[in-house]
Amino acid sequence: MAFNVKKSIVMVGMMGAGKTAVGQALAALLEVPFLDSDEEIVRAANMTIAEIFERDGEAFFRDRETEVIGRLLDGERAILSTGGGAFMAERNRRMISERGVAVLLRADLELLWNRVKHKDTRPLLRTPDPKATLTEIYDARVPIYELADLAVDAHPDYTIAQMAEAVINVLKTRPDVLEELPE
Repeated sequence: MAFNVKKSIVMVGMMGAGKTAVGQALAALLEVPFLDSDEEIVRAANMTIAEIFERDGEAFFRDRETEVIGRLLDGERAILSTGGGAFMAERNRRMISERGVAVLLRADLELLWNRVKHKDTRPLLRTPDPKATLTEIYDARVPIYELADLAVDAHPDYTIAQMAEAVINVLKTRPDVLEELPE
């Protein structure tokens, strides 16, 4: 299949939902660049996100995040993976829907926990009870994530390739975003 990507596709959802892995697979299938807003922030600051949080605080980080997402949306059409908290800000949700399309990777709490429990790269989970913290974050964020333009359900038995195909299938419902080209 060949496609014309008319708007940037922004992957949103909880940490561990697969935004990066599925986003990279989707970018390869659609033949567009894959961008990660967190990686762009790390590169610009020459610090990890955890270090930025510790030194400058979350509010500072969120302001940089909004600036980076805006810059990336104004560039060439791409698949953009955002940090788990990016979509929580109304300004980011509005900007993403105006300049691109938000695709929620919807995953249940147990699937997310199984994916993140062995990683120490999640600054928000550096707490005495990381699963309880993940549950709190999940409960707070899921209603906001549901405001995304489109959603795809993650299943534990799906491969990354199957998730990417599921995203393409849902994107096909939006001809303003994705057009299938004759081969």
